[in-house]
Amino acid sequence: MNDNPRKVAGGCHCGAVRYEATGTPLYIPYCHCETCRKTTGAPVVAFIMFGEENVLFTKGERKIYRSSPTVKRTFCSDCGTPLSYEGDWGGNTIIEFYVSTLDDPEGFVPDRHVFYGERIIPNPTDQNLCAQSRRPMVMIVHGWLASLFQASQQWSRMSS
Repeated sequence: MNDNPRKVAGGCHCGAVRYEATGTPLYIPYCHCETCRKTTGAPVVAFIMFGEENVLFTKGERKIYRSSPTVKRTFCSDCGTPLSYEGDWGGNTIIEFYVSTLDDPEGFVPDRHVFYGERIIPNPTDQNLCAQSRRPMVMIVHGWLASLFQASQQWSRMSS
């Protein structure tokens, strides 16, 4: 876990909702549970957990969805970005932000998996997977060739 007690900030994609958290994160896991997968559309999510007393929403209002009687999941009602999981943890209210919503997520690498038995992909953080920084070139070339082919067909019809 990251022991850096600095202030972290983040928010949604469109900027309508912003937050700040201070202190050392309590927990930084990858979560594989079905509810997290369904509410984010992702096969696995990374969270950073803070006590509620260390969190301040600085801009906008987050929309709340109650995924169970004791859990709130929040998102931006303008752009739809999932923002947090909020609930009880050991008798304290916690807020877990999706690491991907942090302004600088690189310093907060998850140190464990939770609900690993519910995972849907065999090894979601396999470092041996092919890693590409952008769309594979073959897909780009294929798209370009398809566009050329369509254009030539249209040109052919127009000239006959």
